[in-house]
Amino acid sequence: MSRIIPEFEALRAQAEGCFACRLAHTRTNVVFGVGSVEAELMFVGEAPGQNEDLQGEPFVGAAGQLLTRLLGEIGLRRDEVYIANVLKCRPPGNRDPRPEEIDACKGYLREQIRMIHPRVVVTLGNFATKLLLKTEVGITRLRGQPHRWWLGATLIPTFHPAAALRGGPKVVDAMRQDFALVRQVLDQPAGPPGTQHEEHPGPVAGDAQQMELFG
Repeated sequence: MSRIIPEFEALRAQAEGCFACRLAHTRTNVVFGVGSVEAELMFVGEAPGQNEDLQGEPFVGAAGQLLTRLLGEIGLRRDEVYIANVLKCRPPGNRDPRPEEIDACKGYLREQIRMIHPRVVVTLGNFATKLLLKTEVGITRLRGQPHRWWLGATLIPTFHPAAALRGGPKVVDAMRQDFALVRQVLDQPAGPPGTQHEEHPGPVAGDAQQMELFG
């Protein structure tokens, strides 16, 4: 069972009482995140959908079931990883997040990543990938490529599970390959902060750049 970190629970309480953007007036629940604060692996999606808004937990529908299944295939359970979104409140009609909503919410994600300090961060889909890598390159070209990232973590983009369900078996198989890479990186010995995995080098996103992103 994951230990309780008072600083992390204080951040959760702050998010649950947040009214920094207009989404606070249309949400049912704040979807802060779920999983272990000691996780080596963290997933970042876009924003809660209808089911997530109702239940207060990310990835609880069909997309969440696919995520859970793919985790199981690499020997992990949901309670061993941490799952969060860029936005903590559902945009009406599941529309794309707006810049002012991201600005109001990004500090929560930054602090979640800082406190959990995962070895691997997996971005799910175009939106989270473009935001965290500060790129306009699409997920189809970026998926499965490891990047040395903030705080020494390795960031690996993959498709969003909902897009994989729409895209069919080929997209699911591509996600399966990406999860196998995640397993491979996790199985490597942990190096000093800021070092790059030798077997899977990727572009460097330096600390200063990421501080600007989240700051």
